Amino acid sequence: MDKPYKIPESVLVVIHTADLDVLLIERADKAGYWQSVTGSKDREDEPLRQTAVREVFEETGIGVAEEGMPWAENPDAVPSHHLRDWRLSNIYEIYPVWRHRYAPGVVKNTEHVFGLLVPRGIAVTLSPREHVDHVWLPYREAADRCFSPSNAEAILQLPRHLHD
Repeated sequence: MDKPYKIPESVLVVIHTADLDVLLIERADKAGYWQSVTGSKDREDEPLRQTAVREVFEETGIGVAEEGMPWAENPDAVPSHHLRDWRLSNIYEIYPVWRHRYAPGVVKNTEHVFGLLVPRGIAVTLSPREHVDHVWLPYREAADRCFSPSNAEAILQLPRHLHD
């Protein structure tokens, strides 16, 4: 069976500590491409918050204690209220190298930005199929390392969303 097309609506989750260090992960399919957690909805009616929680866990192994998620009762899960919807959306052109994942004619994606406050030293377990390395950097350095302009801009906005 053919793999279904990706939905052109996604989340970007800036994972950070209280002192503004940001987690970046390096893409497995593009060496040197560093980013925050990103991912598309699995289905049209999937709530964006659920997409964010799922993608954070799939890509980093960090659980958010969101009701209904399998890891919600895990004592290592980050409290649900630490995941904040920044109410910021970006519409951008999908890089040509990844357009084949979308339905024919789809060239733009709408990305919704979230922030996730985590404790310093939290364990990160990457999905090797998606990412090969991770690093914690002060937020300005993290923004400089991102390949995506919208990701870099979101990271630069972190200080103003820290206490949302």
